[in-house]
Amino acid sequence: MEITQRPSWKLILSNIVTRWSKDVSPKNPLPEYPRPQFKRNDWLSLNGLWDYAIRPKSVKSVRTFDGKILVPFPIESALSGIKRKLGHKQRLWYRCKFSTPESWKDKNLLLHFGAVDWEATVWINGMRVGSHKGGYVPFSFDISEHLKENENEIRVAVWDPTNKGNQERGKQSLRPWGIYYTAISGIWQTVWLEPVPISRIESIKMIPDVDKESLNLMIKVHGLKARDKIQLEVKDGNKEIISTTENPDPNYILKIPDPILWSPSSPVLYDLIIKLERDGKILDEVESYFGMRKIGFGKDKNGIVRIELNNKPLFQYGTLDQGYWPDGLYTAPTDEALRYDIEITKALGFNMIRKHVKVEPARWYYYCDKLGMLVWQDMPNGGKLLLRGKVSKKYYWNELAAMLSTLYNHPSIIVWVPFNEGWGQFQTKKVVNAIKKYDPSRLVDNASGWFDKKVGDIRDIHNYPGPKMPKLEEKRAAVLGEFGGLGLKIKDHIWGSKMSWSYRQASNTEKLTQRYIKLINKLKPLIKGGLCAAIYTQITDVEAEINGLLTYDREIIKIDEEQLRKLNLSLFQ
Repeated sequence: MEITQRPSWKLILSNIVTRWSKDVSPKNPLPEYPRPQFKRNDWLSLNGLWDYAIRPKSVKSVRTFDGKILVPFPIESALSGIKRKLGHKQRLWYRCKFSTPESWKDKNLLLHFGAVDWEATVWINGMRVGSHKGGYVPFSFDISEHLKENENEIRVAVWDPTNKGNQERGKQSLRPWGIYYTAISGIWQTVWLEPVPISRIESIKMIPDVDKESLNLMIKVHGLKARDKIQLEVKDGNKEIISTTENPDPNYILKIPDPILWSPSSPVLYDLIIKLERDGKILDEVESYFGMRKIGFGKDKNGIVRIELNNKPLFQYGTLDQGYWPDGLYTAPTDEALRYDIEITKALGFNMIRKHVKVEPARWYYYCDKLGMLVWQDMPNGGKLLLRGKVSKKYYWNELAAMLSTLYNHPSIIVWVPFNEGWGQFQTKKVVNAIKKYDPSRLVDNASGWFDKKVGDIRDIHNYPGPKMPKLEEKRAAVLGEFGGLGLKIKDHIWGSKMSWSYRQASNTEKLTQRYIKLINKLKPLIKGGLCAAIYTQITDVEAEINGLLTYDREIIKIDEEQLRKLNLSLFQ
């Protein structure tokens, strides 16, 4: 008989937490639909209390479990109810039981994982259905043939070597210090079930063409028959733009006359509905959206390369965003919390976020799309400085490809950043060329800081506290990828008792504000001289690193909000 030693869940209160922790329910955590840009009506969240066990890596199965863990919060987090470090020689086991509605019985059933860090193996009712390596991207299995009529069981085994391995891991460390933070392991994004027909819309790829006033739409259909039809509908709110039925084709060009262009000041999204029809019957229907926008280059009257949005120069001022939470670590406690970080960044006068060495859940990018926030997307780091073996390179390529395909359709993303400061950097030209081949519609920052290989679209330097700018080039944009790092320690809003760290630390709010004003004043002539973008480190404190504009718990904005907004907006004048 299997036993559970701990029947209940509670938040582990050993460090600061956010105000959203109180809203986390063990019965239904993060209940929102996890994939807004490829949405079907029928689905079932499996988030909630699962059985868990930690065993040596060598153990191949478990009979007993240690207690309950709240999925999808990583086991190291307070919100998991466990807050326990997972060693690189240990394996984390999960178990969940579920039943499906009677109306799903004639459909295939997909089991989706938003993200699991790092190597996950999945069983349904004792039958192995597959495994996946990669801690930042979604994956799924068709579990239809393994289901029973009534109750079913999922088991997941996870191994995560963190920085003892050679996989992509961002800033996670088994021994956090300075700019490296608490490791996370296991399930950290929503787990969910989706009933689908055998013949179904499998994926879409959307490429807006502002100049030609059209959307290039690629549709992949699983189980397509020659007699099938594709119904396409485009709406601007309640206004119908397109309604057509077409023969199956992998590529469609949809004319969008006089499109309203997407931008931070006007984040207009068009709704897209795709239906698969056979013999007059709708087999499958997917809801999506897109934004009409273009990112590219132009030269100003002085011949200086400028980054342009929708054929107009736009200076971008953003924050470095690590995506860490004191209570959930990699996982925001609620959807409201996830959205808040984007809202407050925009309210403070920034128009861009550099998502730093982490890939967020799909809903984060959805809010950037909806609220009008430009995104520079980092590839999570791995390997060691300038050193990667064959296996490590393979992990990088696999996860890079998965990240690009997963995030491709989000209009908010305008720049890909494959490497940061030489961390695991390798074959830079080959990587940049591969990204540009897959996605010629966006810019590529070959290396943010440090080892520029003179490829890609951007010359990027880091300078603390700065600011400075790189030398102007004929074909690449000049960017300050990181600067600032001004710190202020706020009592009762810091992470534990460890030493706090920042690039430059102020003793009070007034001195912090004055130093920030100096940075802004130094930026202005650089912008006139050719600087295209600057990224301030950073939006929030993260663990022992206290150079955030906000405290780690998001409770205090360290500079007066209205003053900070006016200072930031002055850069665009």
